[in-house]
Amino acid sequence: MSKTDELTVVHVMRHGEVHNPDGVLYGRRPGYHLSDLGRRMADRVAEHLAGRDVAYVVASPLERAQETAAPIAGAHDLPVGTDGRLIEAANIFEGRKFGVGDGALRRPANWKYLSNPFRPSWGEPYVDQVVRMTAALAAARDHARGREAVCVSHQLPIWILRSFVERRRLWHDPRRRQCTLASLTTFTYRGDRIVSVAYTEPARDLVPAHLLSGAKPQQGGGKAFGA
Repeated sequence: MSKTDELTVVHVMRHGEVHNPDGVLYGRRPGYHLSDLGRRMADRVAEHLAGRDVAYVVASPLERAQETAAPIAGAHDLPVGTDGRLIEAANIFEGRKFGVGDGALRRPANWKYLSNPFRPSWGEPYVDQVVRMTAALAAARDHARGREAVCVSHQLPIWILRSFVERRRLWHDPRRRQCTLASLTTFTYRGDRIVSVAYTEPARDLVPAHLLSGAKPQQGGGKAFGA
């Protein structure tokens, strides 16, 4: 098989549940680690991928992503690489409680940050996320040519990348993202070109019902935006 026909699979995983008792939007802040449940989620996905031909594991530099990647790498006797391009999207509301139904959108002090949902005005532009995530996946693909790679990242960048690849608009309702905790969004390359996208939830039975993709948001559900 020529290199142009060679198939390479890159799984992009959202990290597991985070210990976040205050329900803040933790974003890129350091010090947020997996909860006990989050570690179980990571172990479940490691079991799910144990029989796959994984040649490369890489994660966002944030603790929750590194901790999620560790059991997957361990199952394949691999180190966990770090790629800053897989990091969470920057957000002006980091460190605050800001979730669907908590009244944050009605506070005048926040309005100046909410003027342009298409960019968006409250954080890292969607286009910038596409550029860095596309480059991170290409690097992972090159490390695992003809085999499989796992990249551990965060909900918003994963969803924006998938939306771009599937030719959907980038601005969206956050409640409609199909990117549950510990889920896998899988991109298959033929040569250097993505030819298919798949989505699976190996740890679905461990995810709290209100955090599953498509679930109805709860009042004050700030943790739903911990990505």
